[in-house]
Amino acid sequence: MRGPAAAPAGAGLRAWPKIAIVGPCASGKTTLATRLQREGYSARQIVQEHSYVADMWKVLSMPDLLIFLDASFATCNRRKALNWLENEYLEQRRRLRHAKEHCDLYVETDALTPEQVLQAVLQALQAFSPAARPPSAGPTHPIPES
Repeated sequence: MRGPAAAPAGAGLRAWPKIAIVGPCASGKTTLATRLQREGYSARQIVQEHSYVADMWKVLSMPDLLIFLDASFATCNRRKALNWLENEYLEQRRRLRHAKEHCDLYVETDALTPEQVLQAVLQALQAFSPAARPPSAGPTHPIPES
């Protein structure tokens, strides 16, 4: 079920699961969030990589599911003209450590197109249901590397 393209925020979206997406700059967070919303999911990106608060992703969104999109320094630079040094990328990864440790889905996006990322996530989401996942559950469904 898809929500209307021009609907107000939240209109036509599934009540469960509420999805938060984190990862380094240019890992595909915005693209995935937009595509999941078009599929009717309540999804948003969290800019955890810019925060000193380790669990900002949790505080801001209180998600049912946390998706971690990962990408190498080389891939991030190829996708966007980022004017940064590798130590800045490594600092983002440090800031993302807590989220990575607590994610429900982990997707390495280096070799994937945006459509492949979406399809992998949609497939993994089929395994989740409110009854099947206790609120205290940790990472249970990582997506294997392709």
